[in-house]
Amino acid sequence: MRHLARLADYCSITNMHTKNLAIVWAPNLLRSKQIESACFSGTAAFMEVRIQSVVVEFILNHVDVLFSSKLSSVIRDGAGTWL
Repeated sequence: MRHLARLADYCSITNMHTKNLAIVWAPNLLRSKQIESACFSGTAAFMEVRIQSVVVEFILNHVDVLFSSKLSSVIRDGAGTWL
C-alpha cells in the first residue's frame, strides 16, 4: 500500500492519482468471490467494484496513519479507544 501511495505522489507526471490507482488495484487487493461467481449481474458487480475502489482510495489517502508504527503498537497493546 505504501508503494501505491508513493506512486500517487507522482500523479502530476503519470496521472495516476489515488482514485485511478484504486480503480485499477481494488479488484486485486479486495478480491470478492461473489463478483467472480456467475450469479452476480453486471450492475451488482459494478457496484461492488465501486465500493472496493472507494475503500482502497481511502487507504491510499491515509496510508501514513493506518500503517504507522504508533497505531500498530496501540492496537497490539490494546491501549487505545476509538470513541
